[in-house]
Amino acid sequence: MQYKFTKRSFVAMAASAVLTLGTGLPATASDWKPIKPIEMVIMAGQGGGADRIARLFQSIIQKEGLASMPVLPVNKGGGSGAEALRYLKDNAGDAHKVMATLNSYYTTPLRTEIGVDIAEFTPLARMALDTFVLWVNADSDIKTLDDYVAAVKAADGKWKMGGTGTGQEDSLVTAMLQKEFGLEITYVPFKGGGTVAKNLVGGHIDSTVNNPSEQMGFYQAGKSRPIVAFTPERLEAFPDVPTARELGHDIVYWMQRSFVGPKDMPPEAVAYYTEMFRKLSETEEWQTYTKEKSLISDFLSGDALQAYFLEERGKHAEILEAMGEGS
Repeated sequence: MQYKFTKRSFVAMAASAVLTLGTGLPATASDWKPIKPIEMVIMAGQGGGADRIARLFQSIIQKEGLASMPVLPVNKGGGSGAEALRYLKDNAGDAHKVMATLNSYYTTPLRTEIGVDIAEFTPLARMALDTFVLWVNADSDIKTLDDYVAAVKAADGKWKMGGTGTGQEDSLVTAMLQKEFGLEITYVPFKGGGTVAKNLVGGHIDSTVNNPSEQMGFYQAGKSRPIVAFTPERLEAFPDVPTARELGHDIVYWMQRSFVGPKDMPPEAVAYYTEMFRKLSETEEWQTYTKEKSLISDFLSGDALQAYFLEERGKHAEILEAMGEGS
């Protein structure tokens, strides 16, 4: 089975095209402004890629004056994001809450009975597609994918792969590796990607499939080593690291970095936040960050974003079913 999660090109549909209730006129960002701090809910723990990006966004929004009220990041990563999903569902209609998503946006409702249908949430903006790389400790003798496969097999079930929880993105990539190479791996969950990275360089686990942003500091310090990238082409930040595809293994996987609002968010608030994120996506700081951290900047909003979410939910349902993890 091939796992292909390539980007889809959609024409972004501006949220300003949404009609205001009772007027029949387009809502625009100038029609509404928040009257209290904006809560930015994060579907993950502190220190991981989602948390880092959300807090970077908070900083850019403040520096660039993109919002009229402060943005307050709040981590709700319990249950692989189930805590955040339920929180957003329970705050339907709230115009002062947005949620930073990752691929557990699809997998957690599919794996667990939390009463959440993501089709009910309000799409705001997809900011980027994040990438995955297989990492080992720099002190390891492993230099290639063949070395890695041989080492895992030699460990006879004792190889420890760190991750952020079953059904999370890294566990799906781990399952793909297990299936592709017939590996037996012990998956060790942690609270966030930052903790996973620390445990790799600390020698408590044997490998990870962290996002580059989570490992970059340790990599630059010479403490971790990238082995293979799960992208269609080599990453600019790691020009000497081959992709799994070029080595003959068609494992390609992306993670979306997006924002959604609760069900029934007022159209004028949708327009405000969509425009805020659009402006953020064009800032030099964000463009520099995506280049340095190997993200693919790819803004998407409106109905096109919702279509993307639902298509990706279907793909992840197939992966979970193959893993025996579907609900």
